[in-house]
Amino acid sequence: MWTFPDISISHSEGLRVGEGITLHEALGRGEFFQIKKREIGKMNKEKVKEIAELTRRLITVLGEDLTRPGLIDTPERVARSYLFLTEGYRQDLNAIVKDALYEEKCDEMVLVKNIHFFSLCEHHLLPIWGVCHIGYLPAGRIIGISKIPRIVDMFARRLQLQERMTYQIAEALQSVLNPKGVGVVTEAYHLCMMMRGVQKQESRTLASAMLGGFRTREQTRLEFLSLIEQNKQL
Repeated sequence: MWTFPDISISHSEGLRVGEGITLHEALGRGEFFQIKKREIGKMNKEKVKEIAELTRRLITVLGEDLTRPGLIDTPERVARSYLFLTEGYRQDLNAIVKDALYEEKCDEMVLVKNIHFFSLCEHHLLPIWGVCHIGYLPAGRIIGISKIPRIVDMFARRLQLQERMTYQIAEALQSVLNPKGVGVVTEAYHLCMMMRGVQKQESRTLASAMLGGFRTREQTRLEFLSLIEQNKQL
């Protein structure tokens, strides 16, 4: 069953999905995605309104004048920005991967590196940004390459810890591919350490998650780490 805000959709032809339309009819008329988009749009409008009101209160407490020209539309802009930056909460791994899994006789390492990501530190709501390197050892199945950065974004666009995000990405690939191993390394800058607190502008944090053959076979792990070092972008 697929579930959306205020709407539940199953494979039953008789289930009504809105405006007196059954799922079967909606699919036949090409209206399924319009229904989904309309319902999600309604939810987002309500969230924008609520977040904007909280932002108005925050700006006022900070001592600013909400009637100042530069701030009049700021609460709504902030609300839409936060909804985008946290859209990972509203995404589903299976919906991202869809049918982009292919049976192939491939057992050598697949590596996608320098995947740029942006996230928010859950302690201060300040940006974390960096790159993610992902490798896996296929066990007769590969994934469409474009799905890998989409999976990274799904976990990055949340309130996060870099260490947790790194492991979540590895676990997600392990669950959809069931490969012989997965390796994930992230390198990131944290504004919570750069513009406040200890104020160390050149500090960079690395986190890794090694599953299967990447953890148990030193040669595989070293090959992965060596390939990452070539032409790094951060």
